[in-house]
Amino acid sequence: MTRVVAVDLGASSGRVLRVTLDDHGLRQEEMHRFPNDAVVAGGTMYWDVLALWNAIQAGVERAKDGAQSIGLDAWGVDFALLDRQGRLIGNPVHYRDPRHEGMMEWVFERVPRRTVYERTGLQFMRLNTLYQLASMIAARSPQLEIAETYVSVPDLFLIWMGGRKVAEFTHATTTQLFNPRLGDWDRETLQAIGAPLHIFPEIVPPGTQTGEYQGLRIILPATHDTGSAVAGIPTTGGDDFAYISSGTWSLVGLELPHAVINDAAYDANVTNEGGVYGTYRFLNNVAGMWLVQQSRDTWREQGVEYSYESLAQMAEATPPFRSLFDPDDERFLAPGDVPARIREYCRETGQAEPVDHGAVIRAIYESLALKYRFVLERLARTSGRSFSRVHVIGGGSRNSLLCQMTADALGRPVIAGPSEATALGNAMVQLVTLGALASLAEARTVLSRSVETRVYEPRPNSAWDDAFGRFEALLKRV
Repeated sequence: MTRVVAVDLGASSGRVLRVTLDDHGLRQEEMHRFPNDAVVAGGTMYWDVLALWNAIQAGVERAKDGAQSIGLDAWGVDFALLDRQGRLIGNPVHYRDPRHEGMMEWVFERVPRRTVYERTGLQFMRLNTLYQLASMIAARSPQLEIAETYVSVPDLFLIWMGGRKVAEFTHATTTQLFNPRLGDWDRETLQAIGAPLHIFPEIVPPGTQTGEYQGLRIILPATHDTGSAVAGIPTTGGDDFAYISSGTWSLVGLELPHAVINDAAYDANVTNEGGVYGTYRFLNNVAGMWLVQQSRDTWREQGVEYSYESLAQMAEATPPFRSLFDPDDERFLAPGDVPARIREYCRETGQAEPVDHGAVIRAIYESLALKYRFVLERLARTSGRSFSRVHVIGGGSRNSLLCQMTADALGRPVIAGPSEATALGNAMVQLVTLGALASLAEARTVLSRSVETRVYEPRPNSAWDDAFGRFEALLKRV
């Protein structure tokens, strides 16, 4: 028997799992779950990393008995700065804070947009670390003057556990500060924008051991949560699969043996993020359950409380394909009244406005399923890699309606589960490092025998093709 502790921090909640591997397979136990709430102070949105640290410690205390190691993963792009004594300089700013507005253009005045992509191979999103860092440089932030070390959010907690000050590879690749051709920080771009080069630490691969915490060996998983989630896909039927890591965001992509940086990838604004054991995640970020979360919060403030199950039932009872929108339109990035913004989008595009709450949720689910099809077809064309099935992992794998819509929209089977793929992928890297599993392939085989999945077969329906034609026209129009 081998036992490990996996800490997984998502953008809306965190959890600590104890994962045990024995002759019967993998067994997971949730030891602690806690909210991850943003804090607005002085007009800036922050992550409450001290509250998270308290929750992590409480969870590890419950989970550590009999365990040999611990790993931690978290969301991408956000970062912290440490001074020369290793102390935190200010709370990390939330990627939904508007400080990065206008920073893409500021960077491109110093490094052409095409050059940035050629060096980094990353999807252009204004919340990327590059533009957050640029906002500090442009504002001449005094934090940069005293900073000694740049650390990602997961690396911050791993350092607090007692780990070395290093940058884990998969998370470094989410920043648009990493050059996959060189396998190192993109120092040319960093120098051009005036970043202090000395603050960027050594980049190390997943599986690296960096210290010890409460008697547990600290083993770096893929510290970017999507990297761990993709590692936790229970696939055994070859590499012709696509995936959707479905949570607050939907990470929609293919697993490839190398980065794809060419004109087609640039034109499609596709991202290349590092994976485990020599893989790359060729993907796009798509707005995910954030749209439902914000709608639910809006209605709660108006005095109406819904469960996710009741929302799905209301959506299923609503006529199809009346209101479609691009989930990645920038108006949906900030917190707020998403239903009103969907109605605004529909007015601008000459569509029926979804008035009742079921119609809003139906519009969200249908638009997400169509965006998944749009992204995956484009990724397949750009990479030359076909796919015969789609694995939906993460919390969204429990959403039966969206999974069935995704299968129908794509015309391919959807294999849903596990919902805790991120924590399980985190654990599997630890188990491979400890020698309890020989490889990623063996880990996925064991996982496929240990977790329950549900298959959604596509139902022939030409209405999805018609809706997809409308959806593509909307993307070109807005």
